[in-house]
Amino acid sequence: MDDKIIIKGIRGRTMKIDCNDATAMKMAMLFEGTCSLSVDQVTKKYGFSKPRYYQLQKDFKEKGASALINKKRGSDTRPTRTKEVVNQIIRLRFLDPFASAGVIAQKMSQNGYKVSVRSVERTITEYGLQKKLIR
Repeated sequence: MDDKIIIKGIRGRTMKIDCNDATAMKMAMLFEGTCSLSVDQVTKKYGFSKPRYYQLQKDFKEKGASALINKKRGSDTRPTRTKEVVNQIIRLRFLDPFASAGVIAQKMSQNGYKVSVRSVERTITEYGLQKKLIR
């Protein structure tokens, strides 16, 4: 199987685009969608949806080719629950097994760690540190 897409020009000449080059694929799709093929044909050929095609077209018109480059995925902010924070939550839980998540979050705040009650609850749940109910 060939991992290239072929673009045909008006004089019969062709150009091959590597399928692993996402930016070139998007640029070729916009070129063909504007100059030679219908939007239906080009989205089917390149595996994009129509809304995504129009979004890329709009971004390209506003920002140029740099808008077609794939961005890093995920959050731009640093995670709150670093390894050190998780270790401190576990330590505080073992020191006082009956302390609530709110109390642990308050102690963390007093020790200079900014962490929410919900983050403490998630850590307690993930590590199986819930209180055992005695019947």
